[in-house]
Parts: sequence; C-alpha cells; structure tokens
Amino acid sequence: MPNARILVADGDGAVLQTVTWLLREHGYDVRTAASGADVPAVLLEYTPDLALLDVTLPGIDGYQLLERIKSDPRWRELPVLIMSGLPPEEAAVRALGLGAADFVKKPFRVKELLARIQAQLRMRTILRSASEALSQANRELERVRGEAEHRRQLVDILHEVSEDLSTGEIYHLLARRVARALELTHCSVILAKAGERPRVVATAFEQGSETILELELERYPEIQIALESGRAVLVEDVATSPIYEGARARWAAAGMKVTVRSVIALPFALQPNQAGVFFLRRSVHEPPLTREDLEFADTVVRAAVTAIQRAQALESTKADNRRLEQLARTDPLTRVLNRRALTERLAAETERVKRYESEVSLLLIDLDHFKKVNDNYGHLVGDDVLAEMAAYLQGAVRAVDVVARYGGEEFVVVLPETGSQGAQAFAERLREGVESRAFTRGSGGTLQLTASIGVATFPAPGIDSPEDLLAAADQALYRAKAEGRNRVRA
Repeated sequence: MPNARILVADGDGAVLQTVTWLLREHGYDVRTAASGADVPAVLLEYTPDLALLDVTLPGIDGYQLLERIKSDPRWRELPVLIMSGLPPEEAAVRALGLGAADFVKKPFRVKELLARIQAQLRMRTILRSASEALSQANRELERVRGEAEHRRQLVDILHEVSEDLSTGEIYHLLARRVARALELTHCSVILAKAGERPRVVATAFEQGSETILELELERYPEIQIALESGRAVLVEDVATSPIYEGARARWAAAGMKVTVRSVIALPFALQPNQAGVFFLRRSVHEPPLTREDLEFADTVVRAAVTAIQRAQALESTKADNRRLEQLARTDPLTRVLNRRALTERLAAETERVKRYESEVSLLLIDLDHFKKVNDNYGHLVGDDVLAEMAAYLQGAVRAVDVVARYGGEEFVVVLPETGSQGAQAFAERLREGVESRAFTRGSGGTLQLTASIGVATFPAPGIDSPEDLLAAADQALYRAKAEGRNRVRA
C-alpha cells in the first residue's frame, strides 16, 4: 500500500536507520522514534496507518507502549507489529496477548517484514471499508427506522381514534399523540361555533390543559385565516411572516417576547355550524415545522374527523352499555385490566388450578421511586410512563397471561401453568427489561427507572386463596424493596 504512513520505533540506531530506508524505498511515508517516550507525541502529530515497535525501547518498553496504545480509543484500531530479538515463545505470546497485530523476530528477513507490513495494511484498508459501509448502513437503517416509526405512530393514532371514544377523549388523544409524534412544544384543538368565540378544548404540554379557554381571534391571525378560508396555514418563521405584521407591532408595543418560531393551523369541519382548528407550534429553540409535518397532521385530522362525527352520533343504549362495561374492567390510563377485573380473573385461575391440579404464579411489580417522576417532570409524564410500562408488560407476556394495574405504580402479572422457578426467571427478565428501557420524558427526552418484583405461586404452604396469593406476593415485594429495590424476591 504505497504512501501509507508508518511509525518505526527502535532503540538501535542502526536498525532504525535500516528499516526507515527500506520502507521509504518501497514508497512508504515513515516517521521514527528512538525511545518509547517519543512515541505518543509522534502518534498525535503523525496519525500513522501502522506502527512498528521494538520490544527493548529505552524509557518505555514496547510491551508497555503497546498496552498504552491499545487502551487509548484514538489508537485502539492501529495495527502494531512488535519486533524483538527475544525468543519468540516468550515475546510473541506476550505481544499478541496485549493486542499486537503481528510479531517479527530479529534479525528479520526483508521480504518477510515487507510481506507482513503489506498484509496488515491491506487488512486495515478492508476494516476501514467495512467500518464505513457499516456506518453508512447504520445511517440508512436509522432513516428507515425513522420513517417506519412515523408510519407506526400514524397507524397507532388512527387505530386509537377509530375506537369507541367520546369527542373529548379523541380531542385530548389527538393533541397528546400528535404532539409526541412531531415533538411539538404546544399542540391544541380549537372549536368554533357560529356566533361564539373559538375555544380551546384540548391541549398537550401546556399549562391549564384541563381548562377550556376562549380565544380572541385578533390575537391569532393564523387561526382566523384557517377558519375563514378553510385552508391549512403553515408559517415556518413567525418573526418574518407577513400575516403577523400587525401582531408583531402590538407585541413590540407591549414589550412581549415571542417564544414561538413556527405554526400550523389546520382547519376541519364537523357540522354546518361548527368547525375546528388543529393548532401546532414549535418554539424558537426548535426546528421549524415543515410541509411533511403538515401532511402528517392533515392525515391524522381527516381520519379523526370521521371518528369524531361517529362519536357524536353514538346514542344507542347498547353502545353505551358496552362502553360502560369496558370501562368497568379496564384501567383508563394504561388500558390493562383494573383491580376489579383482576380479582375476577384470579379467582377463576385459582379454581382452574384446583380442578386440574396445576399451578399459577403471580408477579406484583412496583416502579421504584416513581413519586420522583411526578415531582420532577409532572403528572403528564408520569401518566405516559405508566402507559409505557403497561404496554411493555403486555408485549412481554404470553397470550394466556394476564396484565393488570393494581393501583398507583403497581402492576400484576398472572402466569397460568407456571411454577415458582419459571415465574422468578420471567420476573428477572422483566426487571432487566425495565432497567434497560428508556421511558419517554416529554418532548424527545427519556428517563431510566427500575422495578422491584414480588413472586408468589399457588398452591403453596399457607396460600389457599386468591387473597393469600396476593398477600404472599405483596410480602415478597416488601422484602425486595427492603433489601434495596431493583430486585426479584419470592
């Protein structure tokens, strides 16, 4: 590999001169070091493609120098050939064990030395090409994953708004899910009836999200334009857009500091006398909204309008009864079974165990220090974490298993046909999964959590009923927490 840069370090001046001349005659760019202490400075200045080090260097010997090079991330991939006049049984084993690419015995044969150098340089070129190809593949994979995640988010939102939800639930779901998907600072749903002021009916990541606010349209020219024209308004830069010319003058006169950078106002129609606007905003510290963001939101809203209209038309008693029954059995935040439904399922499982002489195990899972999440990030983030935890558990269990929210940050997993040993192994996998998981924390951030898990199995001595099973799991959970949390106990 002509023009390759080679560092040669040898305490024998004659050998150093000979090797340098030889390598330069074969087209290599060579730098030299007469002692081990000189090598680090040459590495920083020269950035070689290969290093040829003598074992008996003065100052720092070749072994110490090799160990230092391989422990430094900057030079870890640098191929190093060790030269030595020591017996190869001793020197070669030690050098290769420390990470040397090859070993050359002194006195060396010229052709062999050149062949070994060429082989290592070829290997370095192959590894570099493979690394670059891998990096490019990883970049492409991240791009594809990003597109797939965008599509997945869209499908998830469309699936959720297609469910039997009230209009208020759909508005809040849309605001929060679209805000999360597009990493928005603010996302609001605004309704407008003829003869009335528009009002905010749902928000995400904003103060007073539970309060319905009335808007003065003169303060929101983008919403006014969207309502009057029926067309979407995309403003990439609020500071320069002409539609804010009058508003900017009022802001300046009032000494207001504008923190919004870009805006989308997306109108939709519900009834002849009612319309709405999906209002998306990003702050001055975030990238502007784009045409792709507008298209994503438009797809969601168009599908949501159909769901909203259907929700407004649901009046039959049968449909209401089905929803009430579902709500009675399902935790509204996490969408897993609630405590009442868990009690019923657990009673049925224990009866089945008695009838068929089988086993059933129960895991009681508690998120450690969960109060800090609510205290540090707010209850909206805490709710998202609980929903993510429930989704993680549902994805980890079998089809026959049961996941329920027991209360607060506690979850229960019921494992039919599973003994104590298998339940503990599964609980340990769950604990490791929670510890390694990055939970969503608002706009683009993540946080780490751990879980303590108590395990109990029915039947067992002293466990004769569903209540005994829950109590035994609760005692095991107490032991896990008392022993330091983030562990499984039975």
